[in-house]
Amino acid sequence: MSQSLPPSTAALPLADLPARDVAVRHLHHPGRWISGGVVLLLLAVIGRAFAVGQIQWPVVGEFLTAGVIVTGFGWTLLISAVALALGVALGFAFGIMRLSANPILRFAAWLYVWVFRGTPVLLQLLIWFNIALVFPRLYIPGLVDARMVDVVTPFVAAVLGLGVNEGSYLTEVVRGGIASVDRGQTEAAHTLGMTPGQTMRRIILPQTLRLILPVLGNSAIGMLKFSSLAATIAMGEMLNAAQRIYFINGAVIELLFVCATWYLAGTTVLSIGQYYLERHFGRDATAAAGQRSWFKGWTRRAVARGQA
Repeated sequence: MSQSLPPSTAALPLADLPARDVAVRHLHHPGRWISGGVVLLLLAVIGRAFAVGQIQWPVVGEFLTAGVIVTGFGWTLLISAVALALGVALGFAFGIMRLSANPILRFAAWLYVWVFRGTPVLLQLLIWFNIALVFPRLYIPGLVDARMVDVVTPFVAAVLGLGVNEGSYLTEVVRGGIASVDRGQTEAAHTLGMTPGQTMRRIILPQTLRLILPVLGNSAIGMLKFSSLAATIAMGEMLNAAQRIYFINGAVIELLFVCATWYLAGTTVLSIGQYYLERHFGRDATAAAGQRSWFKGWTRRAVARGQA
């Protein structure tokens, strides 16, 4: 028979009852232990398969720091960085155009997104690599007059293919980020005499950047992985270097594991950087919220004084 509580404590909330009067029971969760055991068993099976399979792990260690692989990874990082910068620039430019009052600019931005987001990135890489078949020469009066095949090298084709494709996705991300900023801030900035360009640079875009920062972090990680597609256009990045090696020595799986190790290292560093950036901008966003409240209140008071 359960022991009843003293009359003096019967009406108290549970949180205010003395600890000696509350019976604490630990719930059992057998499902957690079973699911955990199943996962550990699967990991053990997979680990054993890799350990006893026909994989020459000494070869993996040998080529992990090979000069041609490290150089290829350097090209991978360079392609990823330049293509991401191009994608971000295009995303902000066309994202702003998507919200423009000019119908021609809106249509051009929509057409850009429709074309480059609606076709595979590998197809775009191949088109950029063979663009000399459409435009044999690059001619800008007084600036450039050269054969297109000399201008669009495999590196340039990789950067254009990856960057332009990424920009089509970031265009919609930027458009959504700008649209999510409180319109009252734009009206307040115009009340203070800011031009639309100043409002966009000083008020809208900084907040948009904080809103889309997680997406940009994911884009950086995705770009590092998508850069491997440049191997299809003879760009000497890491995967292409690994292919040239295993075509000779036949160590296919070993060289692929070497590439996987470097890709994992790169994405891990980017993930850590993304975490600290989000935490930093999260603190800034909290402070900015207070500043925006003060800004709105000050603007309302200034307008009220002007109308008085």
